[in-house]
Amino acid sequence: MDIQQLYDYCLSKKGVTEHFPFDEDTLVFKVMGKMFCLASLHEWEQGNPSLNLKCDPDYALVLRDEFESVQPGYHSNKKHWNTVYVNREIPDKKVIHFINHSYELVAAKLPKKEREILRNMG
Repeated sequence: MDIQQLYDYCLSKKGVTEHFPFDEDTLVFKVMGKMFCLASLHEWEQGNPSLNLKCDPDYALVLRDEFESVQPGYHSNKKHWNTVYVNREIPDKKVIHFINHSYELVAAKLPKKEREILRNMG
């Protein structure tokens, strides 16, 4: 997976926007204004691509045991976020699954009104 594939995939999801709220390096994807995916552009350019993704706490522990490339979230709440190192032992299809899981977790916690808006988006 390259950064353009990540970018295109995340922006193809309903209600997603891109932001640089912290600095010019950290690309953040939000669903209805809530973060679900973060990536350091510098790290991708240096050949060390990773994503910070929200994850169910129990599932996060399972993934960390199963994959060396899944670690507690860097600069994040380590109970709810994982850092996933891309283009290592985890197939892209599985990385997409992790992105979807993060998106769905965040979307499910949106206020009811925002969930309705999201549901009705084309």
